[in-house]
Amino acid sequence: MNTAITEGVKISVNTQFRSDLSQIMSSQFFFNYRITIENHNAFDIQLITRDWYIFDSLNEPSFVSGSGVVGEQPLLKPGQSFTYTSGCELMSEMGFMKGFYTFKNLSNGKLFQVIVPTFKLIYPPRLN
Repeated sequence: MNTAITEGVKISVNTQFRSDLSQIMSSQFFFNYRITIENHNAFDIQLITRDWYIFDSLNEPSFVSGSGVVGEQPLLKPGQSFTYTSGCELMSEMGFMKGFYTFKNLSNGKLFQVIVPTFKLIYPPRLN
C-alpha cells in the first residue's frame, strides 16, 4: 500500500493486476487501483477534481484531468473516509501513476491540492 498525507488528507492506494481483463498476447495489461481518502482535518472538505500522470514504459506518458472520481465529488466530514476503485490499461508490462486531487475547504471556500502517492502497475511475472 502506498500512502501520503497532504493538508490533513490521507490518501492510501492498493493495486491489483487483472488477468481476467488483460490480453497478454496483445500487450494489453489491465490494473485496478483502490483508493481510500481520509479527512483528518477539523472541517468538511469536498473533492472537486483529479489530475493523473500515467507512465507506460513503452509509450508516451498521458495526462488525465476531470471532475471528481468515478462520477462523484464526495464530501467528507472530519474523520470520514471515502473509498473507490477504478482502473488503468497499459500497453506494456510496467508503469506507474501519480497525481493530485483538488479539494475545497467547505468552511472557508478555499481550494487546496492533495498528493496521490506514486503507485506502480506491474504485471506479476515481471517481478521474478
